[in-house]
Amino acid sequence: MDIHSSKAPKAVGAYPHAKRVGDFLFLSGIGSRNPKDNSIAGLELSATGEILNYDFEAQVHQVMQNVKEVLESAGAKWENLVDVTVFLIDMKRDFATFNRIYAEYFTTVQPCRTTLAITALPTPIAIELKCVAYLGSS
Repeated sequence: MDIHSSKAPKAVGAYPHAKRVGDFLFLSGIGSRNPKDNSIAGLELSATGEILNYDFEAQVHQVMQNVKEVLESAGAKWENLVDVTVFLIDMKRDFATFNRIYAEYFTTVQPCRTTLAITALPTPIAIELKCVAYLGSS
């Protein structure tokens, strides 16, 4: 079953926000765009469209909120997360900050996690999360 959330940023391609398969919920890559106006916190672009600056802390909080909205739209909760893949465009600059903020959101739930450095994302955001949730009994 495909899940489309009206409370998360619109997908930038032909895919759902999430797909439920049996007891598992697979979230598509969820970024840090604000779903209300598609804005990106603190974003400054060069004349050629290169990212010059961004508010990484605000983007982390926004991406966490966006994941939460998709989970809730699918009838799931934060506690259902079992795996999180993190994509950062600047590992050296942002990893420590991400780790600190991540720990605020995952105090009791401890999903598996992988963090990758990448050169770009489809929109000029600094972070994207790919998540898997388990909806069956534990």
